[in-house]
Amino acid sequence: MQRRDFVRTLGAGAMLASPLGAWARRSPGRAGLLPPEAGGWELLPGILARIAPPEFPDREFNITKYGAREGGTADCTEAIRRAIAACARADGGRVVVPEGRFHTGAIHLESNVDLHVARGATLLFSQDPKAYLPQVLTRFESTELMNYSPFIYAYGKENVAITGEGTLDGQADAAHWWFWKGSKDAGWKPGMPNYNASRQRLLAMAEQGAAVGTRVFGEGDYLRPNFIQPYRCKNVLIENVTIVNSPMWEINPTLCENVTVRGVKIDSHGPNNDGVDPDSCRDVLIDRCTFDTGDDCIAIKSGRNADGRRVHVASENIVVRNCSMKDGHGGVTVGSEISGGCWNVFAYDCHMDSPILYSALRLKNNAMRGGDLHDIYMRDVTVGQVSQAILSIDFYYEEGDKGPFTPIARNIEMRRVTSEKSPYGLYLRGFPNAPIEDVRVLDCRFANVEKGNVTEHVKGLDLAGTTINGKKAE
Repeated sequence: MQRRDFVRTLGAGAMLASPLGAWARRSPGRAGLLPPEAGGWELLPGILARIAPPEFPDREFNITKYGAREGGTADCTEAIRRAIAACARADGGRVVVPEGRFHTGAIHLESNVDLHVARGATLLFSQDPKAYLPQVLTRFESTELMNYSPFIYAYGKENVAITGEGTLDGQADAAHWWFWKGSKDAGWKPGMPNYNASRQRLLAMAEQGAAVGTRVFGEGDYLRPNFIQPYRCKNVLIENVTIVNSPMWEINPTLCENVTVRGVKIDSHGPNNDGVDPDSCRDVLIDRCTFDTGDDCIAIKSGRNADGRRVHVASENIVVRNCSMKDGHGGVTVGSEISGGCWNVFAYDCHMDSPILYSALRLKNNAMRGGDLHDIYMRDVTVGQVSQAILSIDFYYEEGDKGPFTPIARNIEMRRVTSEKSPYGLYLRGFPNAPIEDVRVLDCRFANVEKGNVTEHVKGLDLAGTTINGKKAE
């Protein structure tokens, strides 16, 4: 959605009431939680039954027939847009990027359109920021604003997909996009611009309740766009593509329902290069994906601080299975932009191994976020090594206790997880007035743990059947 359409539809003072708000407000109270012995896993079949990828009519729209030229130098943006428009007018089908290299700017998908990047095809995304203007309604680090378009974007659509065995190349590097972070290891040097002032201005506007239509950023603000972002969409499929060199987060479904991400390979080591970040989404399956990333492999979000509480849409029913996590920060992370809450997360049958992967399961919350995180489960995961802890729940992340909102983490279970090397087994830090509650680490085996466990302000820790360095965990 571009700014003129957003303002005309909702008004500059609109509060963006979510079409998914009804389900987002159904956080079960403590009395409604499943008993610990049930483990919550009996919910999984019902969740998986609801997650069904969209299907598309058997019609193809090859972008070369609409003027796209192979070679990687000619701008194919308009040709791709014409192919998408023709596909949408025909009530849907497949827009095909054939074998070859095609240069493009922002791609905006329509309902009932599958963007199919064939084996041997590469979409090269422009390194010119102007190729992602005009601004659209988006989120930057889970805060709503008008900013550069994500490279592939859809707003308010149903039945959209990105499929095929080809490559999406964001062409980001230390000279393009990454240095906007303002860190030397991302290519920034003194005298170069960065995003810090703009980021602080956006956060201040959000805390002050400024209408989203007035939060206009873009050229000169250096807020990097995400790679793929379906926004307020239903029935989304991202399958089998390879993603490299992203400016920022790679796959960021936001305020979406029924999302499948499967068979995707991500190799991108820039700053904030998260792999898959479901943000205020319901019913999401992440299956058979490979992550080699510069930040969290999977990071579940639900809005940041005041803006997350304003939109008030949780992430719920998130399933992660059969994935391989290499480099990254957290293998499966919840937070830190999690003010809308998160529950019913199931991660299983995954493999993780890297000396720079922080944790297998990581929850990041604090007194500025104040999110309610509960019913989060991991089982049957093998870990070679991580650089910090197998399970990390830390309320002192970033702002820590410097805020008025109570962070909550409760009913967290890790079962049959094995690890061969880590500094800590568990790293659990609650607040004195807000302990972490009901953590179960059952039948796990953690070997070569250098420093044992950290457990501060934890109420109800169960370590039944778990060993650390061959000894019963205590």
